[in-house]
Amino acid sequence: MSRTVLITGCSDGGLGAALAIAFHKNGDRVIATARNPAKMASLKAMGIDTLQLDVLSEDSVKAAVQATSQLTDNSLDVLVNNAGKGYSTPLMDASISEVSGLFELNTTSALRVTQLFFPLLRNAKDGALIVNNTSCAGVMPVPLQGPYSATKAALASLTEVLRQELQPFNIKVVDLKTGTVKSNFFANASSSGGPAEGSLRLPEDSLYLPGREQVEKFMRTDIDITEMPADEWASKVVRDLSKRNPPAHIWRGGNAFQVWLASFLPVGMLDSALKKMTGLDVVERYYRDSRAQKTK
Repeated sequence: MSRTVLITGCSDGGLGAALAIAFHKNGDRVIATARNPAKMASLKAMGIDTLQLDVLSEDSVKAAVQATSQLTDNSLDVLVNNAGKGYSTPLMDASISEVSGLFELNTTSALRVTQLFFPLLRNAKDGALIVNNTSCAGVMPVPLQGPYSATKAALASLTEVLRQELQPFNIKVVDLKTGTVKSNFFANASSSGGPAEGSLRLPEDSLYLPGREQVEKFMRTDIDITEMPADEWASKVVRDLSKRNPPAHIWRGGNAFQVWLASFLPVGMLDSALKKMTGLDVVERYYRDSRAQKTK
């Protein structure tokens, strides 16, 4: 049966756009949203409804609720909270204002959108579904991605509580743990106020400069990792979400299964591998040698 599906963060080339296309191909009525509607031109050309929605603005979300109500006869079957961006930096170099803004976008805004669309979700005839894209980064936080991982871990906690609190209203809540997916994530984040992929650099006074080459390479995700094509990821996610009883946790994307397995390992088991991957081994060696020189 065709469902009405609203997705946040649907700029062309991103994960939201891939999901919009996959739901559309599945026969669902899709309402794709983004802060800048011009960035959804390809979706609109496919016949997908598009709306302006800035998840950071309560007035914008309320306007989108009103517009959706008119399109769907005052109900909504599926809400996908996908909007977000990344922030790659050592925590000691992180801007507190940037981190606060990241929590507002990646975590708090999902609750804001859910609260304001809740009346439409309650009106769904056969029960509604909320999907929060929490990312595998929230399960397996890695160096240089601390702020992003923290926001996604917080969103995962909110998602688990929502799953229980909304059961009395016949609303299911799914935690979508996305692995590595090939998309325009950095490009879209750059145009919305985040750092561009090629501009991710350590500050000149960073304590991590001894390992600069590898550290910045990892910050730019310019490393050899498995990335699932966005259309393949979205197709699998929509298939999962189309089941009569979708699982509470969905693991999809490159390395998602490996992250699930790693979540059962003892703390510190992967430290050595992560140090080499991120350049922290070079930084550690530099300061260890410096301390040794001082004691001579």
